[in-house]
Amino acid sequence: MLSTEAYSRILSQLLDELPAEFFRELSGGVIVSEASPIPDYARAGDLYTLGQYQLSHGMRQIVMYRGSFNRVYPHADEAEALPLLRKVLRHEFRHHMEFLGGIHNSASLEAEDERQKQAYLAAHQQ
Repeated sequence: MLSTEAYSRILSQLLDELPAEFFRELSGGVIVSEASPIPDYARAGDLYTLGQYQLSHGMRQIVMYRGSFNRVYPHADEAEALPLLRKVLRHEFRHHMEFLGGIHNSASLEAEDERQKQAYLAAHQQ
């Protein structure tokens, strides 16, 4: 399991890789949560939210869930965690950039996420 310090250190390194433009209008920044949220559509608690782009009352932020990460990847060391967290963080930044650009079409990440959700639900029909 990654400690809060190790997780935060990796995120800091990954944030340093990104251009300043990515942070435009990200008023709430990137925060780390110890929570392990499970999407409301998950069956049998088999999915965890690793990151989330949030819009609330005009504030935009990215939440990275260390609790979920440690549940999904309990044995990951820092070297293994780096590319995994990079993927999650860039996924959430893509949501942010697409939101800023007004991209809400079938090629958007939002649409791709919805297709993955629907495929998951179809595979888990009772």
